[in-house]
Amino acid sequence: MTKPFDINGPLRIAYLTYRGKPHVGGQGVYTRHLTKALTDLGHHVEVFSGQPYPVLDQRVQLHKLPSLDIFNDHNPGRFPAYWELNTWPNLVEAALFLKGTFGEPLSFSMRAHQVLRDRLNDFDLVHDNQCLGTGILKIEKLIPTIVTLHHPITKDRALEMAHTKNWWKRKAIGRWYSFVWMQGRVASKMPRVVVVSENSINDIHTDMGVSKDRMRLVPVGVDPDLFKPIPTITRKSAHLITTASADVALKGLSFLLEAVAKIRTEREIHLTIIGKPRAGASADLIESLGLQDCISFVSGVTDEQIVELYAQSELAVVPSLYEGFSLPAIEAMSTGICLVATTGGALPEVTGLDGETVLSCVAADSDALAATIRRGLDDKQLREKIGLAGRARVAERWSWRHCAQLTVDQYREVLSMPHNQRKLASRNRDKNQNRNHL
Repeated sequence: MTKPFDINGPLRIAYLTYRGKPHVGGQGVYTRHLTKALTDLGHHVEVFSGQPYPVLDQRVQLHKLPSLDIFNDHNPGRFPAYWELNTWPNLVEAALFLKGTFGEPLSFSMRAHQVLRDRLNDFDLVHDNQCLGTGILKIEKLIPTIVTLHHPITKDRALEMAHTKNWWKRKAIGRWYSFVWMQGRVASKMPRVVVVSENSINDIHTDMGVSKDRMRLVPVGVDPDLFKPIPTITRKSAHLITTASADVALKGLSFLLEAVAKIRTEREIHLTIIGKPRAGASADLIESLGLQDCISFVSGVTDEQIVELYAQSELAVVPSLYEGFSLPAIEAMSTGICLVATTGGALPEVTGLDGETVLSCVAADSDALAATIRRGLDDKQLREKIGLAGRARVAERWSWRHCAQLTVDQYREVLSMPHNQRKLASRNRDKNQNRNHL
């Protein structure tokens, strides 16, 4: 008789992320910390990733599944050489690029399927981090699969459209984001979708048609022992800090730059941006506003260095028009810095009440953002009170260990589903038969 699979024991997890940017951007940060916390809980995790590759705990094995890396930091929008078109996923990615569509999610899911179909006995479950290419459906037929969807990319598309007036650019944006339809279709067919906020659950249901009974809330976390105050570092007067993981309308950087320009007419001010300067909208805006001498960019920095940058600044700012959760917000709050944040998306759910754990203002309003920054800069006692209360809020609600524990609960629920029990039972029978033949 075949021994049933024990869903309550240590699990073997294949974790997929089509992009894993190490220090800036939610996917890479989520990947690094969640896989480490899962390993701390006694589970075996292997990560399969496209470029840019994540930085992982030394106990977590990384399998590189290289994309064509068309949109790399050094030569974005490059066309691949003919000798790179040597696999079906590469051909698909290049063809989609020629059509003006972002092809990485689909092509990565194809590569992941090719690899995992030959490793069926190595993993109990697959965890896809927001790829949602059609190859994920093929994987789900072979191995029990769960997905994380941080927020609906429909919001990125809508905001890009709203901030673009040229009709031909709007058409190009529509083509670029056409992969969103694929993601919605795949998410709607997955047995379980992990979502990081109630706000995102509602938006994913409305925008992507995913049934709410397929979704579960699992908030992300922060390491309070790493992201903590450094009392030995003195804060620099009128210094602000923000994270710009991508130069897109969704992140609201343009409104922060306009707010800094307004404040600069009254006083000295400096803004540190964690991220790489990119040619385009923000770079042009910095030049047109004459802010070159009061803006600095830092990139490729470690978490420890980011904590030091927070300790040197008086205010952290999250100017986003929409957030599905916002890791930068809770990381900043955990360090004890006073946070200024908009009310975009899930930010109020994350940051709490204005004047208590955050200084908040409406999104997409540079005047309101400037007024809120002034409010923080002008009141040291208020900054200190909010900094302390913000750290306490994070410590009470979010840790990566808690995130991992809740995620494992979802793994076990997915594994207990009848169709997955049949997969596991069939695999056990095959293993026993092979053992008997030897």
